[in-house]
Amino acid sequence: MTSVPFAGERRGDAPLTWGQRAIWEAIQRTVPDDHYFNFGRVIRLGARPASVDGARWALARLVERHESLRTLVEDGHQRLLASGELPIALGDDPDELLAELAAPAYDYAREWPLRAGLVTSGPDVTHIVMVFCHLAADGLGAEEAVRDLRLLLLRGEPRGSRPPQPLDIARWQRSRDGRRVAAEAAAHWEREHRRIPPTMFHVPSEAGADPPIWRASLRSPAIDLAAQRIAVKHGTSTSNVLLTAVTALVAQTTGHDTVAMLPIVSNRFRADTRGAVSTMAQEGLFVLDVEKVRFDELLALARPAALRAYRSAYHDPADRARVLAEVSEDRGTPVHPYCCFNDMRFADHAVYRDDVLIRRALGETSLTWPMSQDQLNCRFCVHVSGTMDVSVTADTRWLSRPEMERFLRGLEDLLVEAALR
Repeated sequence: MTSVPFAGERRGDAPLTWGQRAIWEAIQRTVPDDHYFNFGRVIRLGARPASVDGARWALARLVERHESLRTLVEDGHQRLLASGELPIALGDDPDELLAELAAPAYDYAREWPLRAGLVTSGPDVTHIVMVFCHLAADGLGAEEAVRDLRLLLLRGEPRGSRPPQPLDIARWQRSRDGRRVAAEAAAHWEREHRRIPPTMFHVPSEAGADPPIWRASLRSPAIDLAAQRIAVKHGTSTSNVLLTAVTALVAQTTGHDTVAMLPIVSNRFRADTRGAVSTMAQEGLFVLDVEKVRFDELLALARPAALRAYRSAYHDPADRARVLAEVSEDRGTPVHPYCCFNDMRFADHAVYRDDVLIRRALGETSLTWPMSQDQLNCRFCVHVSGTMDVSVTADTRWLSRPEMERFLRGLEDLLVEAALR
């Protein structure tokens, strides 16, 4: 273990941004299994390895540039510190070092929200490992940090001007313009929560496992190819195809004619949030009426519903909590979908795929159970990553392990059938 000093330009305190508040509330509901939200990146340096001193220098400059990486969270506020020392772990295997750094939950009030490690071969650094606290970055924020780190290593400076910082974002969100945006989003949350079912997975499975939270992961090239073909045919994105298909299957599984899904949205559509190394992603509210509607018709209905959901994702969590409490009181029952969709891919390129290729890919499908734990802040979460890994993380007290597997295989069947129809 070694460390590197850093010295940023400013310090300060502010309320949490909307994105920070959203993930902070999710973390609090997941303790003591909140390590679930830690995530990392392995940067392979390839033909241009760095020296240990060069890698340490680049990591220090990265922390100085992006204030979220030296921001602590305490008593519901963010506290930006100007200077300190970043611990750096040393290891021989990048995957083992990543797992080691990601395993413990963060001490949010005392620990820097970036954990870093170096993998060396002789005098050269071959890999840099970074593990992010989710309060400091989301997936796109981490990619921004990785790009800046590579540029610091290659040419000694990052890209362009100073990106948006959490302190500035928090202050804008409390301004008159910020409150106007928040009010528009709150109106959507209230309107839709007054008509959706109280929750999606409402019938106990009677087959809860120990521990209750499990993840089933389907590796399915056929889903990837089928989603691309459908997207090209209907002039939409593969993400919209997958969101619509998951919604249709939730309706089939639960018996609801109206489905409410909480897609995770990047919230980087604005000039004052684009490029930020921070946690900007939040849940939007996607609502779709699916009764007696064919899948191709459902795709057309899903487009405007998805746009409304994306706009609603940039919201003040305090407004959302107020709306849910008021609607729940008015309806006489708690109202919350507890049903999430997270497309974690960074690219969405669709190419028309032929029948033979899709059918052949069906033979490459495999299912694994990579995770189980005691706590989760949701009942049902679909994650999409790679090409094409689709997982369901669910509370087995509401969706049993056999039902989770049936859901994933049903998703593959639905998409392949729709693509080949």
